[in-house]
Amino acid sequence: MSTHLSVAQRQQLGQALREREQVLRGHLSALYGGESRVAHAREILLQDGDDGPQRDADREVDMAIADKETVELTHIEQALARLSHGGYGECEACGETVPFERLSLAPHTRHCVECANRLERFRVPNAKL
Repeated sequence: MSTHLSVAQRQQLGQALREREQVLRGHLSALYGGESRVAHAREILLQDGDDGPQRDADREVDMAIADKETVELTHIEQALARLSHGGYGECEACGETVPFERLSLAPHTRHCVECANRLERFRVPNAKL
C-alpha cells in the first residue's frame, strides 16, 4: 500500500473519485435513457424526420461522448480498487510515487508526469493505456 499519502489525502482523493463516478454514471444513464448502448443507437436511427444525416451525426457525437466517459469510469473504478487494495498513487510504468498535487488534479491517473508524457508521445491513436 502506498504510504506517501496521508489518511486525509487518501480520503479526499477517494471522495473525489466517488463523486466523479456518480456524475459519470448519472450522465451515461441519462444519455441512454435506461437502455443499452445498442438500443439507444437504434432509437436515434429510427427517429421520425427527414434529417438522416443530422441523426447520424447526433448518434456519432452521443457515442463518442459515451465512449470517453465509459473509459474514464473504468479508470475511476480501477483507481478506487487500488485505493482499497494497494498501489494507488504509484506509477504503473516506473513504480515511482505520483505526487498528491497530480492526483488532486486527476485522481484516477495511473502514471507520473514523466511516464504519461512518454506514453503519450508513443501512443498509437485510440490505444488504451
